[in-house]
Amino acid sequence: MKTLSKKKKIIILSVMIALLLVTGYVNVALNSSLSSSATQTNATAVNANFYTNYRTEREATRTQEIQFYDSIIASATSSEEAKQEAEDNKMALIAQMEKELVTEGIIRGKGFDDAIVTSSSSNVNVFVKSAELTGTEVAQITSVVTEQLGIEIDKIVIIPSE
Repeated sequence: MKTLSKKKKIIILSVMIALLLVTGYVNVALNSSLSSSATQTNATAVNANFYTNYRTEREATRTQEIQFYDSIIASATSSEEAKQEAEDNKMALIAQMEKELVTEGIIRGKGFDDAIVTSSSSNVNVFVKSAELTGTEVAQITSVVTEQLGIEIDKIVIIPSE
């Protein structure tokens, strides 16, 4: 059996170390590029699902609220005042839901991909599927919201989201 000289062993070992370093560098470079593209894809998917998820959660919450009011109205132990208040609150919630739905539809009809409107007694939030909004687009949305919901301009918050 022939043994390798010390010089050949050092050269082979050096080449193997160099290959190991190159492999490690390529691995890190590929992982970071895959990671950043996966993060961008993930962010896009989350934003795309925001509108669907929000509507689903809002509908579930409001269904629970209506069931709560219905249980008060149907309860034999509820006072007439409690029943009337529950009926009033239920009708107000239904009217609010209808106004928000119509407002969202009109905003989408103005050319926006999607919109979500949430209203309370003190303000209105409008999420619009858009990277950014021009002054004209903000004016259009504000006009729709004030006409449909009868709220003052300074109580409207418009949030663009992609």
